[in-house]
Amino acid sequence: MSRLLHTGQVIVDLVMALDTLPATGGDVLARSASFETGGGFNVMAAARRNGLPAVYLGRHGNGRFGDLARTAMQAEGIEMALAASDGKDTGLCVSLTEASTERTFISHIGAEGELSAEDLAIVSPQVDDYVYVSGYSLLLEGKAQPLIDWLLALPREIAVVFDPGPLVKAPDSALMRALLPRIDIWTSNGPEALAFTGAVDIASALPELGRHLAAEALRVVRDGPNGCWVGRASAVEHVPGFKVKAVDSNGAGDAHAGVFLAGLANGLSPVAAARRANAAAALAVTRWGPATSPGTVEVDALVGD
Repeated sequence: MSRLLHTGQVIVDLVMALDTLPATGGDVLARSASFETGGGFNVMAAARRNGLPAVYLGRHGNGRFGDLARTAMQAEGIEMALAASDGKDTGLCVSLTEASTERTFISHIGAEGELSAEDLAIVSPQVDDYVYVSGYSLLLEGKAQPLIDWLLALPREIAVVFDPGPLVKAPDSALMRALLPRIDIWTSNGPEALAFTGAVDIASALPELGRHLAAEALRVVRDGPNGCWVGRASAVEHVPGFKVKAVDSNGAGDAHAGVFLAGLANGLSPVAAARRANAAAALAVTRWGPATSPGTVEVDALVGD
């Protein structure tokens, strides 16, 4: 049975809702605040809720935030490949959501920012697994090179999924040049694809991505409420989204990615999997918090409408 093997970072979010961000030096009152497990947890929770087993390959700390992260992963049935790390806690992200649903993140990396070849050697990927790589990992000095070396040594039959995130803005670093030919599935939102390719719109970014990825690599580019674009090489098509009233966009892309991979693992075509992923993302934005992906039953109900 396929699994999602997540090599990214599980952190804890301090989620705060406010009308609008203050000016520098200003002060505002938040309407709500809570600690929620986030980061890579969101993708794994979405996958698990839609039938795809998930294994977290990253480190997790031994403090209060590590405890929160482990409790959340255990509650979702996510397997942890590593024991808690000594000497560091799990990292924290302050996630600020304005009334417009726009998000602002301020992150501090903890134990999850490091990973060794010995850590990765514990895991034995199977040929039908999906290995998920976050662009954030490529920016972490204590993690990036061991992770790249491990990925390049994987059997070619194992699918590598790459989510660039907002901080990976160019294809020309040594790490990206090494990773690009090994990517089997690219998943990002529109602004991330534009930043990476230098294109001015998604229609231009899709062929530009093809210049950097292998011809057979599957590309998924999310376009907010408009749905997403999915396909290989020149055969990329638009999959419409679902109309909902959004209250918080935090975690919507993660829900999309997790449910999309669960659909592929269940034998769906990329377009059919993308339609389910669009439904999951639409439902996720109607709820507050980062890990708000619906389960299979809710996705079925929306897709069937």
